[in-house]
Amino acid sequence: MRKCSPWTFLPIMFSFFTAAGLWVVYFIAVEDDKITPLSSEYKRSVSKSPPYISIAGDAPPASCVFSQVMNMAAFVGFILGVLRYLQLKPRVHKPWLNIGSLVALSLACFGMTLVGNFQQCRVKMELHNIGTSMTFGLGTLFCWVQSFMTLKVNLRNEGRRAGIPRFLLSGAVTSCMLLYFALMAQRLHMHAARAQWALVMFFLAFLGTFAIEFRHYHFEIVCSDDQDPPLSLSESFSEVSEYQSDQL
Repeated sequence: MRKCSPWTFLPIMFSFFTAAGLWVVYFIAVEDDKITPLSSEYKRSVSKSPPYISIAGDAPPASCVFSQVMNMAAFVGFILGVLRYLQLKPRVHKPWLNIGSLVALSLACFGMTLVGNFQQCRVKMELHNIGTSMTFGLGTLFCWVQSFMTLKVNLRNEGRRAGIPRFLLSGAVTSCMLLYFALMAQRLHMHAARAQWALVMFFLAFLGTFAIEFRHYHFEIVCSDDQDPPLSLSESFSEVSEYQSDQL
């Protein structure tokens, strides 16, 4: 039986701890009576707001946790995107698709930092909304491109095993995003907030599926002095199994 690479746990831990952090923000905001609970009916009032993720993390102490969660998620999400790019680079016939996917996720992660660091009520909402649009829009594009490449590349003959769930999750992310904006336009804030939470959870679940392919791979960075031939970063990432591994 083959051993799983330790990198298997990176996507899983990323999804779990990011989701847990966002729910901590939500419960802090509910406890402080800043937002209406998701299970309740929203009634316009001065003291409570609809339970959008950004509103939940808009005021201290929840805002402190929210900023930290978003910044860490953006950083680790970018690392996942780079690792996925290097994993697929030797096997894709259309490199622009792989590069475009990495660019999309990188910009989505940058949008996450805007959402986390520029809260709605403390700065101009335009900057916050730009970050939200980047995160949701480019994140959804990343999901569809990765789903397509999963089937096309078919790593370890697991293309269908990983690709079908990813297509389903991509459809769920897209449906929730369209529903979110449609309900927002109709000012149905309670339902829109629920769609937003579902969208984020589906997106995190999608990124967690990278554990399927990561369990076969070992990633390492090799550093050499000026006397040695230059070694590119992509050349230092190698595939390993139970019986074969690269060591420094």
